[in-house]
Amino acid sequence: MATPAPINHSDWNERVVLAEKMIPLLGQLRREKNVVTSIFGRLLENPTETSIIKSHRYARRITSQELPLSQTLPIIEQLVQMDLGTASIDLGALATKFEEEGGDLAEFLARELADVIGTAHETPQSDVVLYGFGRIGRLLARILLSRQALFNGARLRAIVVRKNGDEDLVKRASLLRRDSVHGAFDGTITVDRDNDIIWANGTPIQVIYSSDPATVDYTAYGIDDALVIDNTGRWRDREGLGQHLKSKGVSKVLLTAPGKGDIPNIVYGINHKGIDPEEKILSAASCTTNGITPVLKVVNDKWGVEHGHVETVHSFTNDQNLIDNFHKGTRRGRAATLNMVLTETGAAKAVSKALPEFEGKLTGNAIRVPTPDVSMAVLNLTLETEVDRDEVNEYLREVSLRSVLRQQIDYIHSPEVVSTDFVGSTHAGIVDGLATITQGKHLVLYVWYDNEFGYSNQVIRVAEEVLGTRPRIYPKRKHLVDL
Repeated sequence: MATPAPINHSDWNERVVLAEKMIPLLGQLRREKNVVTSIFGRLLENPTETSIIKSHRYARRITSQELPLSQTLPIIEQLVQMDLGTASIDLGALATKFEEEGGDLAEFLARELADVIGTAHETPQSDVVLYGFGRIGRLLARILLSRQALFNGARLRAIVVRKNGDEDLVKRASLLRRDSVHGAFDGTITVDRDNDIIWANGTPIQVIYSSDPATVDYTAYGIDDALVIDNTGRWRDREGLGQHLKSKGVSKVLLTAPGKGDIPNIVYGINHKGIDPEEKILSAASCTTNGITPVLKVVNDKWGVEHGHVETVHSFTNDQNLIDNFHKGTRRGRAATLNMVLTETGAAKAVSKALPEFEGKLTGNAIRVPTPDVSMAVLNLTLETEVDRDEVNEYLREVSLRSVLRQQIDYIHSPEVVSTDFVGSTHAGIVDGLATITQGKHLVLYVWYDNEFGYSNQVIRVAEEVLGTRPRIYPKRKHLVDL
């Protein structure tokens, strides 16, 4: 790909002027029509002039040239005038398609957005409760609050925790406000001590103190027909998680860990369409399973996988000891910040719960390393056919840009990236193209994933699917067979 020409000062100022015109229109679309916009997947959320310009430059990954702001501004101006319902609209994809087809812009948009024109502006509101408020719980809260501001669908109503002292509420709020890995909360947070409420960007989050999931009366707080997202990890079987369903106001439970027994393990993008609407208990699988399953699917669909081994290089977690001490798990008692710790992972076997065709094909292990976030999976695969490195990379790049798995699979081809560059990634996994190895039928892929934030985004996608609050996406993305 050719190096882009530098932007001169005059041209930059012209772009700033166009970006300034876009900002109030984008805000109007979000507030009045529940429409969020992106440029080839890069959300224009709380946009600034600079972020809008950078998003248009990002188009080079798809079209090999920068997307002019002069092409997207007329589309935004038309969208504001249209009677649209809740949707996520990719301005980059629309602009590129219109450039190829030509014709009248208004007629083109009416045709492309026919399904969303004249529909209700409001997404059905559904209550969500977070049971537990640790690393994943707080990130889920951040994402829910951000999504609520955009789509007003799934609403975070409460968190349930065990009380730890008189300052518990203040400490919970402070941990939500500041995060050593993911930075400060984007907004304002205050506490109402008298009513045990955390106010986040104007949203009241009821803090409920309980150690028994079966006895909470959520209806007493105005919460009903709620989805409880259990991120404590205390219960992983149907009997344990079923305790939540005994509480008043709960309709379904979603576990943020691999479910045991017959609990469906859902990897969004892979098997979420098969969710039984009558199923009350679901699992969002693990961060590693989410990171590797989409990539394994596209490789298997394209070339076929005979067998393989998955080695995860995983950041340490709160399950490990900071310094050497007794631990019920093998080797996990050794100091997490000083050692590489060889341990087990069930991710390889768990893949088959989402992709039955992988039953018995994968082995796996894990190495915990002294980093606080972002992990890597090494997929060592034997394929049914011979492959070429460039062929594999180009296909995975196309999948990451144009397919229905674009939110799950990202692709990068950069010589200096390291783990911290992927903190905050919303994708389930990111293929490192420079590290790809092929030899005949042998393929090795290196897949980065933010085991906290990327996974949490996958959990929210499953939650929104269960609640029926997922926004419609336009233009529609390509299925793998069409790439």
